[in-house]
Amino acid sequence: MGYAKILSVGLAGVAGHLVEVEADLAPGLPAVIISGLPDTALHEARDRVRAAIVNSGQKWPNRRITLNLLPATLPKYGSAFDLAIAVAVLAGSGELPPVALDATVVLGELGLDGTVRPVRGTLPMVAAAARAGHTRVVVPAGNAAEAAVIPGVRVRAVDTLHRLVAHVRDGTPLLTPPEPPPAGAPTGPDLTDVAGQPLGRRALEVAAAGGHHLALLGPPGAGKTMLAERLPSILPELDDEAALEVTALHSIAGLLPPGGGLLRRPPFQAPHHTATVPALVGGGSGLARPGAVSLAHRGVLFLDEAPEYSKGALEALRQPLESGRVRVARTRGAVEYPARTQLVLAANPCPCAKPSGDVDCECPPQVRRRYLGRLSGPLLDRVDVQVSLMPVRAAELLQTGAPHESSATVAGRVLAARHAAADRWRSTGHRVNADVPGPHLRRPPWHLPGRVTRELRRRLDNGALSARGYDRVLRIAWTVADLDGRDRPDGDDIGEAIQLRTGEGT
Repeated sequence: MGYAKILSVGLAGVAGHLVEVEADLAPGLPAVIISGLPDTALHEARDRVRAAIVNSGQKWPNRRITLNLLPATLPKYGSAFDLAIAVAVLAGSGELPPVALDATVVLGELGLDGTVRPVRGTLPMVAAAARAGHTRVVVPAGNAAEAAVIPGVRVRAVDTLHRLVAHVRDGTPLLTPPEPPPAGAPTGPDLTDVAGQPLGRRALEVAAAGGHHLALLGPPGAGKTMLAERLPSILPELDDEAALEVTALHSIAGLLPPGGGLLRRPPFQAPHHTATVPALVGGGSGLARPGAVSLAHRGVLFLDEAPEYSKGALEALRQPLESGRVRVARTRGAVEYPARTQLVLAANPCPCAKPSGDVDCECPPQVRRRYLGRLSGPLLDRVDVQVSLMPVRAAELLQTGAPHESSATVAGRVLAARHAAADRWRSTGHRVNADVPGPHLRRPPWHLPGRVTRELRRRLDNGALSARGYDRVLRIAWTVADLDGRDRPDGDDIGEAIQLRTGEGT
């Protein structure tokens, strides 16, 4: 009878858990039994592993093989355990030393010919191994670059099972991760392309500086989509913590670009208006995958033609917008994904969406109200900045003078404003004004004097603003003050914040 144990990692959402892959080989009718709550992909591993071992020139043991994945109460998903199972079987049969890869975490999917294929979620798996105190990992060659970004971990890569067997037996060196590519200059749409729309540009800058959600209303061609697509270009680069979170989510979804490395630019997600609730907030059979709101974590989620989305999909966003997390429950358990994103909504004023607006609009008033009414009050109440854009004039579109401000220029002001907010709220643990709870803003030392908030209090008393809206105007006012270099908002900042919140005066 032979026994061997190899370490691997399982995922539940973005949280990785160390898994011990045990192999017990005993006399009896040849069979392979897998226990430890495996899913279908893991049940099928018995056939993949057997073919991979034989086609790699190794002997398959004709014994009763019991494979157990500990902890047995944790559901196991996917094919990332294939390589660990193969090594455990070979070690248990005596083909490899019993202490093969002792204290080394092994990840990888096996092809029938013994090739080791990349797997999703390698980065959070390696991060989990590091948290558990294991600093040596073996990963597929296609995942080596992303695994290498975890500090303090010695990463080695394999392209075939034969290479790993040769390493254990003879010390043949494994592959080393490639050097990360040099960081290039940011690419993508630039604000210089946007003609006119000073209010829209100001709203975009305020939203970026304070982390506020944004709604852009107006006729086709007013520049709503152009502005939304340029929001990531004025957001600061992600710090190490945020970059790890974002890269881990994209690793789980299998969306990392070739070459691996940390994602430093804020992500931008723009799902089609036919997207389902699972596509937006996460879901799927078996292990729930992250949706668009999680893939936009620390970045921008843009819903163009927002009234065309299903009511259920829009309302499903309300809880993630408040909590910054998505919890998806399935029969085999629940997973949680981060979802701290900036929501940008764009909408035409009516279904016909005539470019000339009210003059040639064919929609009756009740149809216009019903169309925009698809964006529920509770959802819009969570959107801090709401502005209506006017059509672009010919003089603005054909302007040949000095170019408009570039994204780099605006990004400099946004970064300075974010630093000011982060220094102010450091003791509370918040980084942007949009995250600060209302009670903090209404109590000393951040309470604003009555002469500054007079108009704001009047609107709260007559029902023009809800209590949530009151707090959101305060947050916008603090952002306006940060952008203009003031340490506290004044009456003019409150007035501009009310305009950006309610759309009045536009």
